[in-house]
Amino acid sequence: MPRRILQGLVVSDKGEKTVVVKVERTYLHPLLKKTVRRSKRYHAHDESNSITVGEAIRIRECPPRSKLKRWEVFAE
Repeated sequence: MPRRILQGLVVSDKGEKTVVVKVERTYLHPLLKKTVRRSKRYHAHDESNSITVGEAIRIRECPPRSKLKRWEVFAE
């Protein structure tokens, strides 16, 4: 099964080898037919510890690394 890849903005880099990424998605409301924006925050593993706040990065699914981390920073 392929790993999901998401793109988002780094909102926190205070953890050791961890970044928090805010991913926004848009969808059409089924009744109002209006575009709605929703966001979600993901904890991602950053092995090099070089990502800073404000960067736009891509993350991908990985096996669990801790209680909250199920994603890793993905560099092509």
